[in-house]
Amino acid sequence: MICANSPVGALGADAVDGAVTALHWGRDGTLTEGPLYQQMADELAAYFAGTLRQFRTPVAPRGSAFQQRFYAALCAIPYGETRTYGDLAKALDVSAQAVGQACGANPIAIIIPCHRVLAANGLGGYSGAGGVDAKVALLRLEGAAGLLI
Repeated sequence: MICANSPVGALGADAVDGAVTALHWGRDGTLTEGPLYQQMADELAAYFAGTLRQFRTPVAPRGSAFQQRFYAALCAIPYGETRTYGDLAKALDVSAQAVGQACGANPIAIIIPCHRVLAANGLGGYSGAGGVDAKVALLRLEGAAGLLI
């Protein structure tokens, strides 16, 4: 496990050619040792300790041109801040439904922070293990929980 004790459970990852391609909830992946493993483990530990605000671990999520633009937009949302599905839809010139589907398909949750995307009138969903409870835990960790009340 890259991160055995986090507020959202154990995490593992896959990597190809020196970049993380997927984050797994509750199980190991193919990334089990080496410099990338150590970097990701250190960064996740620092993030969960509240001392890391921006990941530098190289990522290479697979996806269409739209998904790549979407992942970049997610990574641009600052730590402790949120956007709505509608905000991102407007910025990317797509429907809010497309944004919601792209959030659900994010293969590297937490590092590509889809937990920072909320519905106009509530939390919206979360595809990580633990669902909305995990989303709330991550938002609380970042100090964004005031937005939930």
